[in-house]
Amino acid sequence: MNPAIWQPLLDILPHWVNCHLYTLPGHGQRQHDTLTDLQHLSHDLAAQCKMIHSHNRPLMLVGWSLGALPCLQLASHPSPPCDGLLLVSSNPRFIMGDHWQAGVDSSVFDQFAHSLDADFSGTIRRFLSLQVKGSESGRGILRSLRQRILQQPAPQATSLQAGLRILKQSDLRAQLESIQLPVSWALGEQDGLVKIELADCLRKLMPAAEIRNYKGAGHAPFLSHSEAFAQQLLEFAHSMNPTQ
Repeated sequence: MNPAIWQPLLDILPHWVNCHLYTLPGHGQRQHDTLTDLQHLSHDLAAQCKMIHSHNRPLMLVGWSLGALPCLQLASHPSPPCDGLLLVSSNPRFIMGDHWQAGVDSSVFDQFAHSLDADFSGTIRRFLSLQVKGSESGRGILRSLRQRILQQPAPQATSLQAGLRILKQSDLRAQLESIQLPVSWALGEQDGLVKIELADCLRKLMPAAEIRNYKGAGHAPFLSHSEAFAQQLLEFAHSMNPTQ
C-alpha cells in the first residue's frame, strides 16, 4: 500500500497531531528506491524519524502490518529514535511454527503474491472491500480509497516480493522483551492474516503493553472502525504527553 490508505484517519484527527506519512521504498512516489530486507527498511525508517523528531514533542510510530516490523526493530535498540509505538494488525512472527500457533500458514502469503502478480489492481480493490465491510460509512470510504490508492504508481515488483519475504521470514519475538517504550496494539477479531489469538501471546511477551481487540474488524481497523481507532491513538498520545 501507499500512504493514501491513511487518509480517512487523518481526516478525523485533531490539528495538534502532527502527522508524517512514511512511504515504503519502492511504493507510491518512491519508485526510484527499492525495498530489500527488514534491516534496510529499519535504517530507512530511522532516517525519517531523525528528520522529523522534535525534542519538545514525543514521536509516536504507527505501524500497520508489515510497517510495524521496522517499528519493533527500532524500538528494541538501546536508544530508539521514537517515544512510543501503536502497532496495528501485525505479528512479531507472521508464520506459524513449532510453539507458535498465533501465525498463519506460509501458503497464505504465496497465494497473495500470486494474486498481486496476476491482477494487482483487482487484488487491491478486493482487499479494500474486505477492510471496510461492516463500516457505517464503508461505501464512501471505499470509493475514495480506491481512487486515491490506485492513482499512485503501482509498487515495484521486486519491492512487493521483498515485503512478502519479510513477512514470511521475520521473527521478532525475542526482541519484544527489550522494548522499554510504551506500546499499544490494535487487533481485528476477524483478521485473516493476524489471528486474534495473538492477543494472549502478547500479554505474556509484553505484559506492560495495551492491547485492544476490534470486534468485527479485519486487517485494517483504522478503516472499518476509524472513530474508535482514532480514540485509541489520541488516548495513547495523551499518555505519552500528559500536558497536551
